Amino acid sequence: MIICSLGSLSAQHNRNLSTQQHSKLHQDLIAGQQNIHKAINLVDSIALLEMLEEEEQEFPGADIYGDNWDQTWVNPYKVPIEKLPETETIDVSEYCMPIISHITSNYGWRRRRMHRGVDLALHIGDTVRAAFSGKVRLTRYERRGYGYYVIIRHNNGLETIYGHLSKFLVQPDQTVKVGDPIALGGNTGRSTGPHLHFETRYLGMDINPNKIFDFVNQVPHTDTYTFNPKELASGLGYGKYKSKGVNKGTNNGAKYISYRVRKGDSLSRIASKYGVTINQLCRLNGIKRNAILREGKVLRIR
Repeated sequence: MIICSLGSLSAQHNRNLSTQQHSKLHQDLIAGQQNIHKAINLVDSIALLEMLEEEEQEFPGADIYGDNWDQTWVNPYKVPIEKLPETETIDVSEYCMPIISHITSNYGWRRRRMHRGVDLALHIGDTVRAAFSGKVRLTRYERRGYGYYVIIRHNNGLETIYGHLSKFLVQPDQTVKVGDPIALGGNTGRSTGPHLHFETRYLGMDINPNKIFDFVNQVPHTDTYTFNPKELASGLGYGKYKSKGVNKGTNNGAKYISYRVRKGDSLSRIASKYGVTINQLCRLNGIKRNAILREGKVLRIR
């Protein structure tokens, strides 16, 4: 009887072990399937991101411009101010100055003519670069205006125009990365001397490039620009949006001074350099006094 009991216990023990082993194998199998599902989801996510990036390169700003890829006119959109978005935040953090230079003629009214960009000094043959990544919409020649010019539509929704060029280095429908050479500077079209005419536009509406770029320090004022068409129209005295006291003879220059943070900078050092207080810097940039300054960050000074 004792021997039988021991045999029964041994068999029961083996069954328990078998059940535990089966349970562990089952759990391992489920865990393995979960890992496989995670891996599949990761691959799917990467594939989706790559597809979206390819679509963005192929159709930059498609959510803004739709299928309008006109390759004839500078402004084929003709969107009334009332139908433009009230505000739009535009990412300008990944940028390249079209040419490292200074302004020779600013944006604004010239007697009765509107100068819709800024003129930047250069020598004939200097390399002109893409301000942001995007796709070339057109390259054309206009004898009484831009001369040889390039228009690029960017992934951030902006379009930039580069005028009075001497030679194209790109062609329509070509994808360009920020900083890519796109042309050589010149003196073509309606021009009194070698320079680059540079415009920034959103849905056809011209934006004073000074509002986006600090041409003294060669950086954007901030990482984002807020497009506000009614405010832009008001500042230029257009129609019912005309502000009191607007002088059409002014160049509507930049109102901001900005600074790009360098290694070892602190708020106190920057404030002392520009003669402002730390509190002013914090208020203008929405940061705290103990904020860690990331190298390369653009701060608004005034």
